[in-house]
Amino acid sequence: MKLAYVTSQKQGETDRLLSDLAADLQSSGLKLCGIVKEVDYSPTYQNGCDMSVRVLPDGPVIKITQNLGKGSDACRLDPAALTDAVAQVERRGFEDIDLFILNKFGPEECGGRGFCSVLGKALEHDVPVLVGAGTAGVEAFQAFSGGLAKGLPDNVTALRDWCVASRREAKD
Repeated sequence: MKLAYVTSQKQGETDRLLSDLAADLQSSGLKLCGIVKEVDYSPTYQNGCDMSVRVLPDGPVIKITQNLGKGSDACRLDPAALTDAVAQVERRGFEDIDLFILNKFGPEECGGRGFCSVLGKALEHDVPVLVGAGTAGVEAFQAFSGGLAKGLPDNVTALRDWCVASRREAKD
């Protein structure tokens, strides 16, 4: 089982790293599934809780937050949109997939929902899994993984090296 996570203390860095990594790996011919944050999306709200994700490998882009009105500082996660993203990924399946990427082990996953079952299915198919874990979600992700996930440094070279080596090992 190949399972790793990355977290960064710099705001937005994990999202940027995983999005850049996915683009780099796809351009080198790897077949990916999962989701990454659409980094070109301009958030409407100042608290940053406004995002779209791209279903790998080639879309669609899904806005996973909802409008709660001006002045709201609550989490804007749209559970229906997240459910749609999960369904889009599951429909693609895991045959001939080299790597699964999840941009964030977030509140839904911390509660055992969201992409939890999809992560398990990817691992059952021997697909290496790389997850972004925010500082608030690292402990919950480590509990979810039973302590089996490897923490990786927040740099694209280390992430790419792990992905390529994990893919190679999974194919052997």
